[in-house]
Amino acid sequence: MRTELFDYSLPESSIANFPCEERDGARLCRLEQSGPVEGWVRELPELLQPEDLLVVNDTQVRRARAYFRRPRTVAGGGGAVELLFLRPLAENTWEALGRAGSRIKTGDHFESAEAGLQLVVLETRQNGTLVLEANGDVERALEAIGEMPLPPYMKRSAVEADASRYQTVFARHLGSAAAPTAGLHLSEGLLTRIRERGVTLGRVVLHVGLGTFRPVSAADLDQHDMHEEWYSVDAELVEQIAKTRARGGRVVAIGTTVVRALESAALASKARGGALEAGEGSTRLLIQPGYRFQLVDALWTNFHQPRSTLLALVSAFVGRDRLLSAYAWALEHNYRFLSYGDAMWIPERLER
Repeated sequence: MRTELFDYSLPESSIANFPCEERDGARLCRLEQSGPVEGWVRELPELLQPEDLLVVNDTQVRRARAYFRRPRTVAGGGGAVELLFLRPLAENTWEALGRAGSRIKTGDHFESAEAGLQLVVLETRQNGTLVLEANGDVERALEAIGEMPLPPYMKRSAVEADASRYQTVFARHLGSAAAPTAGLHLSEGLLTRIRERGVTLGRVVLHVGLGTFRPVSAADLDQHDMHEEWYSVDAELVEQIAKTRARGGRVVAIGTTVVRALESAALASKARGGALEAGEGSTRLLIQPGYRFQLVDALWTNFHQPRSTLLALVSAFVGRDRLLSAYAWALEHNYRFLSYGDAMWIPERLER
């Protein structure tokens, strides 16, 4: 589909640069068959049924943004370099994004005296990423000097509060360069009320990469170079899904990252000729209108950027015209958009 079909005007004033004071204090747009309905995030337990399975992504965001300097012993030394560590490729070898006052080239060296870490650029890739080799433990260094990797559209530096608020309360598997933002709304109190209602809580892992939030530059989605993300679906979740189906409940995805993980696992199992199996792997799944969902019945999500693969995914779930109409309604009613913004509840697939 043409990328321009997923475009809309997003005023800068509608982008949430800070979270609500309380995790579950944001507003909610309930997208029903009849259209959008105003609500609140804290209403989620009452929107679920005891037969439902609520699936969260329990990936943990690393403090991926850190600042280094070029050694003063080389020409142009001492200059600051901002690095965003995306994922480890091998022991002490990482993929990252870099920004500096002068062009970063293969063979460049960076150092952090505070962390006692030195880096060398092994490769500069066509997609803009770098391959870096470190002389020590990058994860440990990032714990000491790293900042939370807030999206660039917030146009601010991370503050200490972001260390907790740009992280879900159920995060446990370190590996993401961005938060699974729909899950940021779920507080411990909200999860307790959900469990008390009898709803089953399931967990999946998908390590979120920055490509998730990048607008599509290709004229057609089919020409988009879809980013790759690692996911894992365990045997317990497979059993939970089977029991949910047997009792007539819904598989409810908390966020588009859960959708990608579940649907990728389902398609991989289907390709092997069988029902859903536990497993892990890397996915480049691009979901757009026309996609036939395998597992997900209901979706809890945020409001997404124009011309993004996330907007295309939700459009596949509810229909493009219906979704863009709901976005226009939300803008008119002063909803807050993107990572720290308000939420949307879609209780059923509206696009068949």
